[in-house]
Amino acid sequence: MKYRVFIHTNHKQHIGALVAKYSIERNSRHNDRFDVQFIHTKDHSFLHAREGQYYLRAGQRRLWLNDDLQSFTPLRFMPPELMGYEGRAVVMDPDIFAVGDIWELLSRDMQGSAIMCRTRAGRKGRSGALASSVMLLDCAKLKSWNCAQQFNEMFEFKRDYMPWIGLKLEQRDNISLFENYWNDFDQLNDQTKLLHNTKRKTQPWKTGLPVDYRPAENEAKWSPLLWVKKARRAFFGEYGLLGHYKPHPDPAQEAFFFGLLKECLERGIVTEAMLQTEMSQNNVRHDAFQVLERTQPLAA
Repeated sequence: MKYRVFIHTNHKQHIGALVAKYSIERNSRHNDRFDVQFIHTKDHSFLHAREGQYYLRAGQRRLWLNDDLQSFTPLRFMPPELMGYEGRAVVMDPDIFAVGDIWELLSRDMQGSAIMCRTRAGRKGRSGALASSVMLLDCAKLKSWNCAQQFNEMFEFKRDYMPWIGLKLEQRDNISLFENYWNDFDQLNDQTKLLHNTKRKTQPWKTGLPVDYRPAENEAKWSPLLWVKKARRAFFGEYGLLGHYKPHPDPAQEAFFFGLLKECLERGIVTEAMLQTEMSQNNVRHDAFQVLERTQPLAA
């Protein structure tokens, strides 16, 4: 059986994706059993063909912008076709970093399920949405997945982004849940296997930069907050008045990311020139080298 880990990303999260890949390979004792590949937005023309067009999201019409921080999210549904609809795949966001051995997830008994993931937190979780940011996939059972076709359906207003990304369009009995520590939302402890810096405004490598993601507008149509959000966009642009990224509230998570980044620099996976370029493009915080200088080496 083929086993593969996919990290889907775009140009804004390139450094995060490189660090994520390194963390997976660093912390697995079974690298000979699987490989790690990127799915990058730049390689998929169907995304770029829809630039500036309206699509359906939470019942609202929103503009598709490939320059948005999370323009990679539809690519979560591409691994089965990339695997030829056979074998096992884990797909994950570029802001997720391995603390444990991902082979434990890749090789686990799925008990007949096509998809394994965790529940969402908060209001989205209460509505039945699941977290597709980390999924274990039995690709042979997902032959109905065609990423480009399903992506285009959003622009025909036949498919809504939110239920698609929340796996609400899948048959629930084809999905089972794994432990939350395989997609730990901004929580790093002794049980964490995959650390997900999911709160975008506090991603450790972004601190101090202007916010470059668009807040969701999932409120009810009568909600005053929804109209405030729409007015902000109308008068100040997609990213106007959104402020700056904040420090992560957990210093240990910042230290973990920069410890991994430090090792990437030592091994040439990331170079100082690459970091300088990413800093100049506001993709990496401008004090990254100072943070690296004070970062202690990670435990082996």
